[in-house]
Amino acid sequence: MFNSIPVWAQTAGLLTLSNLFMTFAWYGHLRSLAAKPWWIAAIISWAIALFEYLLQVPANRIGYTQFSLAQLKIMQEAITLTVFVPFAMIYMDQPFKLDYLWAGLCLLGAVFFIFRT
Repeated sequence: MFNSIPVWAQTAGLLTLSNLFMTFAWYGHLRSLAAKPWWIAAIISWAIALFEYLLQVPANRIGYTQFSLAQLKIMQEAITLTVFVPFAMIYMDQPFKLDYLWAGLCLLGAVFFIFRT
């Protein structure tokens, strides 16, 4: 089924979905479970993180057939920022900061250097 999808697209797609779960597991409880005890937030976050791992592990296994470990890590970090900024602004109601742009440019530089041949 996935054989017709390029490895880079499979990897990036699964990592993006994984990051959505990860971001909600790490930070979503700050808004949605703020009135609950920390241990309830931890248990719910662990449950959400399970879905992150169910996507992240195959993403890295698929990606490692074509990318180096360093390339996978930099790809993950770039995707993380791409997912985190809209999450922070939309779900957590945080204002846009120019620092997000600068951080993104730094990550683009990292992507350039790690993927150049």
